[in-house]
Amino acid sequence: MVYTEVKEKNGKKYYYRVKSVKLNGKVSKERIYLGVNLTKKELGKKEKRADKKLNIFDIILTKDEENILKQIKKDFSKEPKENYENRYETFCSLFTHDSTGIEGNTLTFSETSYLLFEGIVPSTKSLREIHEILNHKKAFDYVLNYKGNLTKEFILNLHYIVVANTLREELVSQSGKYRTVQVFIGKSIPPKPHEIPNKMASLLRWYSVNKKKLHPLILASYFHTEFEKIHPFVDGNGRVGRLLMNFILHKNKYPMINIPKKRKFKYYEVLQNAQYKGNLRGFVVLLISILRKDRLRF
Repeated sequence: MVYTEVKEKNGKKYYYRVKSVKLNGKVSKERIYLGVNLTKKELGKKEKRADKKLNIFDIILTKDEENILKQIKKDFSKEPKENYENRYETFCSLFTHDSTGIEGNTLTFSETSYLLFEGIVPSTKSLREIHEILNHKKAFDYVLNYKGNLTKEFILNLHYIVVANTLREELVSQSGKYRTVQVFIGKSIPPKPHEIPNKMASLLRWYSVNKKKLHPLILASYFHTEFEKIHPFVDGNGRVGRLLMNFILHKNKYPMINIPKKRKFKYYEVLQNAQYKGNLRGFVVLLISILRKDRLRF
């Protein structure tokens, strides 16, 4: 059952769309914040959007997939501490190479690894590409060492690290801030700059409400697809988004996921299907396939 809940506080009315589900005798609820003091027309529009979001989580994971993920988490918990540093260096190099490579960085895996852990700088690459690689490792380490919640401040700090010394001079002031200019992605037009603070606040509220209700892979997948749709920064959205996805998985004791550069077109396809067709399952299936095939777990 889906219905709208109204809470009054300090003379204001706060609206929530609620989905109530009864399973094995227990009732669980999912809530999406709609807004405050909404008109009937505004409420109707927001209810329709919320209903789409509430329904996309139904039957995304099969029972077999749930069991596979449970086993992956169990196996991951048994990874030996003795090879932690080795796993860290290898995954960090792979993740950095592929995540920056998806966005056009041309360093090879070997060049990336030598730069990060041997300090060997490839002479044929641009200073911007070098900084992109070094920044990504700093951001990855920041994610690993951060023990707090997923907040606006954390996301902005992450962005500041990711784009340091890589933006054009006229865009440097946009580092670590939601963008104040319109950007375009192919045929897609992300939200206008003035819409971003509210959309990001709404996404963070959704995360806060659902972080203990949804499977971590669903949680990470939906957050990532919506984050990329909002496209809150002038540059670095993909890298920051994939770091945030892995932060959610890491926080829930699941292995992190590296999306290989060679699969970027499939990644784009399932990402767009989730964003504009409400089909999150395709994105989740891609992540499960990567998790199942990867022998390296970090």
